[in-house]
Amino acid sequence: MLTLEMIQDAQAALKGVARVTPLNPAKNLGKNVYIKAENLQLTGAFKLRGAYNKMRSLTPEEREKGVIACSAGNHAQGIALSATRLGIKSIICMPAGAPISKVEATKNYGAEVVLVPGVYDDAAAEAGRLVQEKGYTFAHPFNDEMVMAGQGTIGLEILEQLPEVDQVVVPIGGGGLISGIACAIKALKPSCKVIGVQAASVASMYASRKAGKVCTVPDGDTIADGIHVLTPGTLTFELCQKYVDEIVTVKEDEIATAILALMEDQKTVAEGAGATPVAAVMFGKVDATNKKTVCVVSGGNVDVTTLSRIITKGLTKTGRIAEIATKVADKPGSLIRLLQIVSNTGANIISINHAREDKHSDVGACIVSMVLETRNPQHVDDIEHELETNGYSLLRD
Repeated sequence: MLTLEMIQDAQAALKGVARVTPLNPAKNLGKNVYIKAENLQLTGAFKLRGAYNKMRSLTPEEREKGVIACSAGNHAQGIALSATRLGIKSIICMPAGAPISKVEATKNYGAEVVLVPGVYDDAAAEAGRLVQEKGYTFAHPFNDEMVMAGQGTIGLEILEQLPEVDQVVVPIGGGGLISGIACAIKALKPSCKVIGVQAASVASMYASRKAGKVCTVPDGDTIADGIHVLTPGTLTFELCQKYVDEIVTVKEDEIATAILALMEDQKTVAEGAGATPVAAVMFGKVDATNKKTVCVVSGGNVDVTTLSRIITKGLTKTGRIAEIATKVADKPGSLIRLLQIVSNTGANIISINHAREDKHSDVGACIVSMVLETRNPQHVDDIEHELETNGYSLLRD
């Protein structure tokens, strides 16, 4: 079973290997909110800690045969870098849908990458097959005490950086990160709450906790690919039951909004999984009003090809972008009148589409669809009210 001594031993071993990441106040997110910036860790995520601690524990015989792991990206990079540093061959099975940036980074750290159709669980099955066939040592991304001990060093750092911390909010995929952090914190400061956060579409640990046993949830879509795990670990489930005070879930648009807030307010980039604790605080899933709250931003390896879509989703959620469609008469001057009303509200038109033939249009009328840059949800309501006051019928989905 994982112990505080194992975590402290890992902390000593990681000196000079992993960074002690900063703990920064995030006043724009709340006067009592702090960010533990693991997105600034080497490889861009916390996973290096557990990966290196696991690699250093291998026997000479295991090092000779090589190591294999399965990961959506961050554990892969941590294993690849750690194994390369220690002169160990590494093979990483990754879901075929993993972000290209994570796949390429893993290769660049020295690993051989095997892309497997499906999600994490499918990659894990292929890694298990190769273990039997080739004799590799399997480095589990979360259900391993040495891995959890490495991740637990984050908990030690938080207590050193903010001894008065009241609660720590941590992303959960398979549960390795929160298990290590919770073990460390509860051993040294039992009064400090540890709260886990999952994406609502794939909340396997949340469901397992409610069921009182490890269970598998149906697959779902999420931008938090780093915590896209359908079945939590047996060891991590036991530790979560023992040490974790509560688990909450967040929606996709809430995660996107948190990513946007971290970019604008903290000038830092978080991937979907890393932003979930901030989303939980922003949307009231975790009350940080009178409690010093640390959000563990676990990683920043977001694929830039999807970042613009995430930003757009966040802007829409916060009322900074609005799509409005209405009917106008198909005659000269109608469009300019509509645009003048919109202009007078202070909205900025990003794009506009004027369609004569549309399923909603009548003979003698056109459909005008606009994407507007707005200030907040109230501004959007004011624009819609102004249009309706002037006789425009808004078309809603």
